[in-house]
Amino acid sequence: MCLFQGFFLTVSVESVHVVGRHLAQHPDKLFSMNLSAPFICQFFLTQLMEVLPYVDLLFGNDTEALTLSKELKMETEVISEIALKLAEQPKKNSTRPRRVIITQGHLSIVMAYEGKVTEYPVTLIEKSKVVDTNGAGDAFVGGYLSQLIQGRSIEECIKCAVHVASTVVQQSGCTFPAVCTYGDS
Repeated sequence: MCLFQGFFLTVSVESVHVVGRHLAQHPDKLFSMNLSAPFICQFFLTQLMEVLPYVDLLFGNDTEALTLSKELKMETEVISEIALKLAEQPKKNSTRPRRVIITQGHLSIVMAYEGKVTEYPVTLIEKSKVVDTNGAGDAFVGGYLSQLIQGRSIEECIKCAVHVASTVVQQSGCTFPAVCTYGDS
């Protein structure tokens, strides 16, 4: 498995192509990508669309998804529709469909896969406990992938991702407590 952050498109799209071509030839290897920021969807749209055909697992938040929808002239602001349209974009490795996962802060997580949309609830945190949202998306992706590489179900991947992101936003800076409490609840 390989994870690229959208930020990488700003410095070396050629490297992403090399890795993408390699992974597309190996059905047992996943190419994951995190959109990273709305400006990637605005100012690096060409690079993003060049590598999207390699992406098996696409992560983003609602702001990034809305920006991408606008830039691609999808003519919708409905997150589930955007996720479906992104999941249906052409793909180099047709042996596995693309999965698109979009977070929406305190709202449900939207996942598009094989022509269907599934929504997953998030754990609500009291506003007074939210300290810093920087890194929440990266934490979500990390939590998800940590379970995926262990062969866990999509539901378990989402559950861990929500737990990790929820934990990170309750810390100052992009940090995690010394003791992991995932699985304790």
